[in-house]
Amino acid sequence: MKIDIATMAGMLVGIAVVALAILSGSDFRIFFNLQGLLIVFGGTLAATLVKFPLHGVFVALPLGVKAAFTNEKEDPRRHIDEAVRLAKMARAGGLHTVERNKITNPFFKKGVQMVADGRELEYIRKMMTRDMARSIADNETSSRVFMSVGEAAPAFGMFGTLVGLVQMLATMDDPTKIGPAMAVALLTTLYGVLLANLVALPIADKLEAKSRYERDLRSLIVECVFQIHARTNPTEMMEILETFLPEKQRRIGAPRSYTDGKLKSARR
Repeated sequence: MKIDIATMAGMLVGIAVVALAILSGSDFRIFFNLQGLLIVFGGTLAATLVKFPLHGVFVALPLGVKAAFTNEKEDPRRHIDEAVRLAKMARAGGLHTVERNKITNPFFKKGVQMVADGRELEYIRKMMTRDMARSIADNETSSRVFMSVGEAAPAFGMFGTLVGLVQMLATMDDPTKIGPAMAVALLTTLYGVLLANLVALPIADKLEAKSRYERDLRSLIVECVFQIHARTNPTEMMEILETFLPEKQRRIGAPRSYTDGKLKSARR
């Protein structure tokens, strides 16, 4: 499992900047306020639980953290090359021969196994489409949960500010109580802004981008499995599958042939 360097670097730099800004002019302890933390974190959690089902929240949060801090991107080109190789095997020896292959992607492996088992194309389409939709839905739910946290945290920070101001105004006759109430008023806003803009909203955006990537990758894999099942001609198969890639990554553009598992330009 690879760590997402960009996410880790962003988090560490953000925390370092905030910590240095605090420590350069004051004691770190004065920025810790239990009442403010309870208002922001407790209120944000409560609002999220109201907005989403309980099971959805406790599944989405760890899933979202894992997806945001790990980088499991795969090379689509590798799947295309693997699919063309398997299609050649199926054309030469039958669909059952594709079973004798080590495929690392579980989704691709499941599709190829159904092809080797002799499943009908419509059955394969239904099962793989359903599997893809469920995975994408989980990622999208995680993104919405973190987006909700990012929206609720500043709101509860403002709520804490109002609570602190009310407490301060109610104790104007006792100067010793004005400071703690003012600390609640200001620190809750700080906590809400940091939670939203340093953690929740960036993770939500990253999850959304990864969800789009996974949708594209799985759509490519589904088409790879269909083409293997159809035992499509390798050249035609490459032309079909490369439409799933950005134009600058495509190899098709001149007459080409596919030999020994590698795409080579056809010589005239």
